[in-house]
Amino acid sequence: TLSGAMAAAATAATAGAVPGSSQPPQETQDGDSGLTLPGILHFIQYEWGRFQAEKYRWEAERDELRAQVAFLQGERKGQENMKQDLVRRIKMLEYALKQERSKYQKLKMGNEQSPGDKKSDSEPANQMSWKEGRQLLRKYLEEVGYSDTILDMRSKRVRSLLGRSSPESNGPPPSESCNEPEPRAVSCKGLISDEIERKMICKVLTMTEKWGLVIRCLVPAQMSSEPMTTDLDPEDEEDEDDSEDALSEFDFLGSGEDGEGAGESYLSVLGSHQMQDNRDEFKKTWNPRFTLRSHFDAIRALTFHPNQAVLLTASEDGTLKLWNLNKAMHSKKNAALDVEPIYTFRAHCGPVLSLTMSEDGESCYSGGLDGTVRCWKMPDLNVDPYDNYDPSIESSVLTGHEDSVWGLTYSTAHHRLASCSADGTIHIWDPQNSSPCVSVFNKEREHGTPTSVAFVATDPNQVVASFDGGETLLFDLNTEQIVIALETQTKDGSQLINRVASHPAEPVSITAHEDRTIRFLDNKTGKVVHSMVAHLDAVTCLTTDPKGTYLVSGSHDCSVRLWMLDNRTCVQEITAHRKKHDEAIHDVAFHSSQPFIASAGADALAKIFV
Repeated sequence: TLSGAMAAAATAATAGAVPGSSQPPQETQDGDSGLTLPGILHFIQYEWGRFQAEKYRWEAERDELRAQVAFLQGERKGQENMKQDLVRRIKMLEYALKQERSKYQKLKMGNEQSPGDKKSDSEPANQMSWKEGRQLLRKYLEEVGYSDTILDMRSKRVRSLLGRSSPESNGPPPSESCNEPEPRAVSCKGLISDEIERKMICKVLTMTEKWGLVIRCLVPAQMSSEPMTTDLDPEDEEDEDDSEDALSEFDFLGSGEDGEGAGESYLSVLGSHQMQDNRDEFKKTWNPRFTLRSHFDAIRALTFHPNQAVLLTASEDGTLKLWNLNKAMHSKKNAALDVEPIYTFRAHCGPVLSLTMSEDGESCYSGGLDGTVRCWKMPDLNVDPYDNYDPSIESSVLTGHEDSVWGLTYSTAHHRLASCSADGTIHIWDPQNSSPCVSVFNKEREHGTPTSVAFVATDPNQVVASFDGGETLLFDLNTEQIVIALETQTKDGSQLINRVASHPAEPVSITAHEDRTIRFLDNKTGKVVHSMVAHLDAVTCLTTDPKGTYLVSGSHDCSVRLWMLDNRTCVQEITAHRKKHDEAIHDVAFHSSQPFIASAGADALAKIFV
């Protein structure tokens, strides 16, 4: 307290006029010791500053030690996980030996040998293959971290699995028996003879040699990063799945007699292993990785660069922003990574509503509330965000629409651009031509206002468009006529269609509806192939991956859902955005060559999932 400090200062001043001074106090003319209130306050201020400096140093040292402790704990946990994984794999190898032992016990019971049997002429060759196989197995085990000491500790357990009680009671160890053949003996107590034991181990090691690559890959595959799951105890489930997969891989050890059919079993198991890899790829769990935060208003559209880890977004704040996902930094708020835009496109007089990119990634196109379609050149992906504005980035402006441009799509086959507008028309453009407008559909608005447009993947000469009246029409680009009207109306009447997409490998159009449904339409018959309630609110957007495996849909229920296109089942749901004015997700995108999914939200955020 202040009174205590003043008392201490008075004591110090009495002992020696100035703190830290060895000079005796000098008496004033009136006999006082020279103690004054300013001196006391100065002493208190000095001591307080010293205390604060020591406190800051102590806090910095504490934080550093905490970081070191956390690092060491993480390192220890990683080592424990590695140890558990190695032990589990060795147990699986022991299980394989046990299965082989059981099979040879059955073989011995049916074909018992007498002590006077003649030795096989191929015994020396079997002994050599047995020795080489044992050395190969030892090499594989050493590669996964098992040293000679651990192998010696396991030798007794392996011999017990093979039916041998102890090395002393059954002759020399296997390593010695390779150089000096043992006399054969038939056990009356159910033990396996030495010759059968050698044959059994030789077969196991032969199979192990075939599966050497698989064994070497088991541990690295587990040590790689695994996708996150939403289960309560994911580690237990992963351990159980790994055990089942590994045991199924060793099923070939129990097939055939005396090794017959081993080659066929090996090929069948390898094929099953490849099929399992494909299934695991389909079951991949997508997790949020990047959060893009630079826009000031809702993001209406986004698209990926075809070859690079680069994303382009369009927002109601009137700008387009280019993001290089390779330039990411950790966020202080959550586990996701933050990315800063490397370039901002400014030219639209109002919100930007639609966006697309050319097949080579050299150009991009945007449509806005101002009724214009603007063509842009892509800047250098390593551009400095603080460089001066380059006016040559905006290459041209396509005029012709009289109202907002809601949708844009690009045809890689014809290098054409299609746009749909609130003025009721659909324009086909040639951006490189001096007279860019090639054709116009729905000039008289006879079908209503188009809401979305897409080029048909299986027939580049056709374009599919959806309208606010519930119609979905297929147009021929050459004749500018309607090819077929796709049936999309429900029993209660027509429903608003928010987005239409084309299946990348089949003549099927996919529509996202305001009534929470997604419908699959046959382009040849015009009939509804499949209809499903996909979300809890209006389905606003959808897209497919280039291979035709996945369908991604977004909704105002704040969720992004991943569907398998072959059986049309939902395999994952991700809640990624917050609602703003009863709107949530405006657009989703799939990267054409890299494992990225992106979503654009009304909360002015873009999320990237890997």
